Amino acid sequence: MSLAIFDLDNTLIADDSDYLWGQFLVEQNIVDKDAYESANARFYQDYKQGQLNILEFLRFSLKPLSEHEPTQLYRWREQFVREKIHPILLKPARDLIEKHKARGDTLMVITATNRFVTEPIVKLYGIDHLLATTPEFVDGHYTGGFTGVPCFQEGKVSLLEDWLKTSDENLQASWFYSDSHNDLPLLKRVENPVAVDPDAILKDHALQANWPVISLRNRHCPTHHFKK
Repeated sequence: MSLAIFDLDNTLIADDSDYLWGQFLVEQNIVDKDAYESANARFYQDYKQGQLNILEFLRFSLKPLSEHEPTQLYRWREQFVREKIHPILLKPARDLIEKHKARGDTLMVITATNRFVTEPIVKLYGIDHLLATTPEFVDGHYTGGFTGVPCFQEGKVSLLEDWLKTSDENLQASWFYSDSHNDLPLLKRVENPVAVDPDAILKDHALQANWPVISLRNRHCPTHHFKK
């Protein structure tokens, strides 16, 4: 048994849930279309280029949570998951998850996208453990802030180390699956790093480091690489 960790966006799902949530808010006229859509696209490009200012992005992305009642937010989220997430769930991702479950591994998703957006998505895959950026919730309302460390780049390593201190798990024979070079700090910490449909920077690094490169979208590419 080992710890099998998965990134979420563009790894277990075929798009970025953070970006899609922003687009959903625009489509539903919940936010100002022109200003929000432009900023959402800019932040997404910064993320892909490894230049995202995570604190600036969180101020932007969590602000809408503070402007509406939680009951309404949850209704919108349910619609979002139904309309935007269900179509981009990946069967090969489910198969990979089931292979790890069959081995008796402990499964975890660790994602920079905030917990409000990602928690119901992770449940769709039947994964019990989630580490994500946590929106602040005070007196029954979201504040627009966050608590703890942003779950991004080195922050993923920090949050995982904190979690390990309170669990019976360790990183011996551990796995981490990710598409993004932003996850290199954590990929370098596990024993079995796997690049999944990787961006160009991660793919180059994986090939140089002799890490497995797999696809959960292309049926002609291997979908798992378990060591004997």
